[in-house]
Amino acid sequence: MSVHSGTSASGPGVEPGDDVAGGPGGSDHPAAPAVGRATITDVARVAGVSVATVSKVVNGRYGVAAATAERVLGVVEELGYESSLVARSLRRRQTNVIGVLVAEFEPFSTELLKGISAAINGTGYELLAYCGDAGRTDHVGWERRSLSRLAGTLIDGVVIVTPTLALPEHDGVPVVAIDPHTGPTGPATVDSDNLGGARMATEHLIGLGHTRIGYLGGRADLESARLRELGFREAMEAAGLTPDPDLVLEGGYRPDRSDRPTHDLLERPDRPTAVFAANDLSAIHVIQVAQELGLRVPEDLSVIGFDDVPEAAASTPPLTTIAQSLHEMGAEALRMVISMLESDATQPRHTRLPTRLVERASTAPPAA
Repeated sequence: MSVHSGTSASGPGVEPGDDVAGGPGGSDHPAAPAVGRATITDVARVAGVSVATVSKVVNGRYGVAAATAERVLGVVEELGYESSLVARSLRRRQTNVIGVLVAEFEPFSTELLKGISAAINGTGYELLAYCGDAGRTDHVGWERRSLSRLAGTLIDGVVIVTPTLALPEHDGVPVVAIDPHTGPTGPATVDSDNLGGARMATEHLIGLGHTRIGYLGGRADLESARLRELGFREAMEAAGLTPDPDLVLEGGYRPDRSDRPTHDLLERPDRPTAVFAANDLSAIHVIQVAQELGLRVPEDLSVIGFDDVPEAAASTPPLTTIAQSLHEMGAEALRMVISMLESDATQPRHTRLPTRLVERASTAPPAA
């Protein structure tokens, strides 16, 4: 699997003077380079054409006779350029590479990648992981920028993790979205039962005897965050409890953004006896802030999260959480892409996977 960050990406085209990616020159041709990577100059010399001609052929531009283009591509392959995705796509009209686009490599996307990576074994496809939003401030639309770089030349299909926009196929490249911001509105999506999982988390706390429960939500623009808050409210109301508006705050799914709301919850004289944080990273931060304030978890404060990333089991105390099948979500998204590639399936598809409660040591009945 290749991993690439979009912050240092260049366009897929090869211009004069650029190195041609590939292995060491292994050709017996007398003009082939003895060692090292073949360059565009090596290809031009062996093919008996100009560097500009090689550039046109590799980039699929007009103005090169068919016989010349065929000779150039033959030399490209002979000089060890077979590993170049660009050259491969030009010769075969496909790369056998599936892209995975993420905004950033963090615990949620990393677990999805593990599932995708395991599922791709034996399929005949390769995997390219691409970080398209690292270091940017204009988050909305990051996936469109990434697709414009990769689609049609470097990848045959793509899995996009939490895209901000509903995206159809791009230049004929099948797109499957995992947990999209807008919900299952695109041609193919995979998500978890966010609503049911949030109900389950809240019911767990209520079952322990908690009635004053704080909720630290995700970002307001994410459908998953909306569903998790809705599940929290539905479970509270089903138990005859009215959520205190002062205890329902937005945490943004990130520890840095949840820090101030967490302090607001825990520094109140009438603080909650339990907090449901809408993802694990925020929940772990709640535990840390509670401990800094001298509160014991779970004796003084119960905390439950959502996701079940590896950090949840490693926290102190280990975090009770709602588990998404992150590996299976990634694997299912990959299977959907391959199915779309091999059967030309164009009908909308949506797969929703179940969630489950994982009880660890961060929740307990409230203190007497």
